[in-house]
Amino acid sequence: MVFDVFGMCNALVDVQVRVDEKMLSELGLQKGGMFLIDEAQRGFLVKHLAHSVVHSEAGGSGANTMIGVALLGGRACYTSKVADDEHGAIYRRSLSDKGVKPNLAIGGDSTGVSFILLTPDAQRTMCTYLGASQQLRPDEVNVDDLRQSRYLYITGYLWDTESQKQAVLHAMQEANKAGVRVAFSLSDLFCVRRHKNDFQQLLEQHVDVLIGNASEAQELSGTDNPHHAVRLLADYCEIAVVTMDSRGALIQARNTVHEIPAFRVEAIDATGAGDMYAAGLLYGLCAGLPLDAAGKLAAYTAAQVVTKMGARLDSIEIPEDVL
Repeated sequence: MVFDVFGMCNALVDVQVRVDEKMLSELGLQKGGMFLIDEAQRGFLVKHLAHSVVHSEAGGSGANTMIGVALLGGRACYTSKVADDEHGAIYRRSLSDKGVKPNLAIGGDSTGVSFILLTPDAQRTMCTYLGASQQLRPDEVNVDDLRQSRYLYITGYLWDTESQKQAVLHAMQEANKAGVRVAFSLSDLFCVRRHKNDFQQLLEQHVDVLIGNASEAQELSGTDNPHHAVRLLADYCEIAVVTMDSRGALIQARNTVHEIPAFRVEAIDATGAGDMYAAGLLYGLCAGLPLDAAGKLAAYTAAQVVTKMGARLDSIEIPEDVL
């Protein structure tokens, strides 16, 4: 195999902003959610939050995960769409610099941006302008690279435009035919609520590994308990993963459930925790680690990223006792 993981998501420039509860209320945003915004709203946020920006970098959930896979020593490529603008060029270059092959289509008026609003309790609320990324088409998916990958990794964030839906289905179908495992991240509770029926169909027809937090998994499974959720979801895929923040994670394959404890750290910024968790899990699976060891690696990598500002790590060393 040429690649361990073939990632697909929205190419977005991450702009992190410090806000308080009052600001979220004034903006009419529910804390912890992900909200899609239009060009006018993007301009409004740029104007009103410019003085509070603390960090900016090329990002997006799926790209963060692919960069995490590469950081751990894996081989990754990434598919999305950017505009022929300065941000698009920066995005392509930053992926290459991080060791990820950029399979980026070019088109649209502007490259996407995600405003990540950070409150003092380390929670993040996201306002996302998809820009060019929402126009990704099925024919812009590099099927040759996909067929030479161990895993296809797709996030639920891609299910918000018709063009992207068709690109996702095309990629999943090609992966299924080629024997490439499909990993799917539920990504966000609001995504699950918007697309619950569609996500259930994807799980039943295409997905081998499902990753979601407790709220997302409970919403999709129609339960009020993460243990019930992981058991129900595991009926439809090879591996079901439910993360529970400081309570650790549940990973079920067939009738075996692994309860993986969280690593205790002082959280500064929760941005990217789920992305890095997925990176650790996928890398562990590609490396042939036992499922509980892959889960422990995922928990460790997620814990490291929340100890700093930003959604990524510049470097990581894995202690022997983690593996």
